[in-house]
Amino acid sequence: MQATDTPAPAPQPVGRAALASWLRLQLTPGVGVTAGAALIAELRHPDRVFDAGPDRLGGILSEVLADSLVPAAVQALRAPSAALLDEAARLADAALGWLAQPGHQLMALDDPAFPPLLREIPAAPLLLYTRGRRELLYRPAVAIVGSRNASAQGVANADRFAEALAAAGLTVVSGLALGIDAAAHAGGLAGGGGQGGAGTVAVVGTGIDRLYPARNRELALRIAAEGCVVSEYPLGTAPLPDNFPRRNRIISGLARGVLVIEAAAQSGSLITARYALNQGRDVFAVPGSIHATLSKGCNALIREGKAKLTECAADVLVDLLPEAPSGAGAERLQATAQVRAELEAVLSALGHDPAHADTLARRAGLSAADAQSHLLALELAGLVERLPGGIFQRLSRAAR
Repeated sequence: MQATDTPAPAPQPVGRAALASWLRLQLTPGVGVTAGAALIAELRHPDRVFDAGPDRLGGILSEVLADSLVPAAVQALRAPSAALLDEAARLADAALGWLAQPGHQLMALDDPAFPPLLREIPAAPLLLYTRGRRELLYRPAVAIVGSRNASAQGVANADRFAEALAAAGLTVVSGLALGIDAAAHAGGLAGGGGQGGAGTVAVVGTGIDRLYPARNRELALRIAAEGCVVSEYPLGTAPLPDNFPRRNRIISGLARGVLVIEAAAQSGSLITARYALNQGRDVFAVPGSIHATLSKGCNALIREGKAKLTECAADVLVDLLPEAPSGAGAERLQATAQVRAELEAVLSALGHDPAHADTLARRAGLSAADAQSHLLALELAGLVERLPGGIFQRLSRAAR
């Protein structure tokens, strides 16, 4: 199923004074994204925030900040420093210059054109800078995240899942990091089918005018031309460590669900999964070997019932794209049946004597990547055992 290229709603023009007010709120020390969004939810515009009395501000902030932090935040909102006002004005001028370039857009949280799914999340971004095909922000989407230090198999899985999901009509959202993110973006571009297709969205942890990491420069430029790049941070913002976990809430917030491919027990990908669960999104995880460090996070999500065990794109599509035409639904069911048949083929090829994964792939008529994926699923199901050297052995319960 190919996504239709429906026009995106046009953002409201933002004047210099209004933009400076939004930036002032964003930069106010002690406020942060959660409190900033709470203030806008109640008062609707930064100017009304700055005009509110201390009791009103304190009442709102006490719902989202520790009591000990509220007085300083109220003071900062009501009596900003000259340096903060100057910085907000400078950034507003820079943003207006940036907006004059083709394909550049900026939306404030109160803009009717702000992506509806993203507006609903806790701590919604106050400002959203976009470059490229902004219409992708309004289409059904899936986020794909995982390790920066991914294995070759993990990279292949991310690329393959993303291409299949984009071809089916889901925009692929990720964070432009090395490893799984980059592979997901590449797959999303491949499956998106050009300017009219589902494509990919990159949510970056820097100002949108910064290309980071440098190794993904060409990919970032391609996404800006064929997909969409998104940032909440002011222009020129450097790649600060705290920015990346924070931007993960936007990755999950733009999507209907999050697919995790390779994640260690403590990783940024699990932060995204937690955001997704808190936002009411579905979470999917590709299982891995019990001996692999990069599988610990995915296996834990599945074991704890927080994620759906995912072996193929059909496992995601059946939950995230139920509105697909019946023909596409039949294709998903066929794909699921195909996976089951391939699992049976791997078991049959294994027989009762240990064999190497490459040998099993040849016997079952599968690619090495498909065979490895199915062997992992069979291992987790307790049907096969992984031996040293890439050798697999069928367990007794599999023979019954």
